[in-house]
Amino acid sequence: MPDLYPLKFKPIFKEKLWGGQKIKTILGKDFGELDNCGETWELSGVPENISEVANGVLKGKALTDIIMECKAELVGNSIYQHFGKEFPLLIKFIDAAKDLSIQVHPDDELAQKRHNCPGKAEMWYVIQADESASLINGFKKESSRAEYLSYLKQGKLTELLNREEVQPGDAFYLPAGRVHTIGKGLLIAEVQQTSDVTYRIYDFDRTDKNGNKRELHTDLAIDAIDFSEPDEVKSSYDHSLNQANSIVSSPYFSTNKLFLDQPKAINRSALDCFKIYIAVGGSGKIEGEPIKFGEVILVPACMKEYTIEPEGELELLETYIEL
Repeated sequence: MPDLYPLKFKPIFKEKLWGGQKIKTILGKDFGELDNCGETWELSGVPENISEVANGVLKGKALTDIIMECKAELVGNSIYQHFGKEFPLLIKFIDAAKDLSIQVHPDDELAQKRHNCPGKAEMWYVIQADESASLINGFKKESSRAEYLSYLKQGKLTELLNREEVQPGDAFYLPAGRVHTIGKGLLIAEVQQTSDVTYRIYDFDRTDKNGNKRELHTDLAIDAIDFSEPDEVKSSYDHSLNQANSIVSSPYFSTNKLFLDQPKAINRSALDCFKIYIAVGGSGKIEGEPIKFGEVILVPACMKEYTIEPEGELELLETYIEL
């Protein structure tokens, strides 16, 4: 079994109907001959989209192969017992040059029943926002199946939904069942369960290059939707220097924000899990491995002590799972 170290992965670029150029112009990632890049999958265990290591002696190896070889050393004993060779989180950057479709994701129970896969809870962290950019997160008020269908048929669904203007640094947790969309002008880091199941509710009557409208999933979506008003739309968090500021703590993942201007020693002997770091500002090193704005590093579970060193200032999202 190889000695493990902080791992980087090759981005997987996704052209989208609504995608733009910010993955290249802001994050500095070359997506080649694609007309646009709506999503870059930075760390993925989704079948047919398995990440490959980009650094060190394991360069070129698939994430699932490393899990099979290293097991709990990479992901942690409880995670390996629960998920096996499946990596439980998917990390993305999303560039919305146009509004994404209004959509919803099923929870674990419904996704397993219909698709034999996990559901999809997710969180968004806003990296950059054009002026007046906004997103939709849940219903404005308690709704119902009948009211929802009535507004949908009349083409007035957005009147029921909560639209939020956003700024860089804003964060949102979206449990499965939450109706949502990312609005145009937003560059977002996303943490989510490993699932690619999306039910498209409304797509603003758009057509693709060939003049075709994208498929809607009205019947599938209706059983997945949570019609309640969210208790919290935007996640509040502290901005204390050189400590972990909690943004999300959920059964599916926890995410902290780190603002660092001096080295930080990490001791996580009590946590039996990998940690993922997403650089959302500045640059530095994690146990000697360089990380800069727009990069993602996976620290294996076996590395119980390590140091994060900022170069000037470094802003990180820190994500892990507690079972």
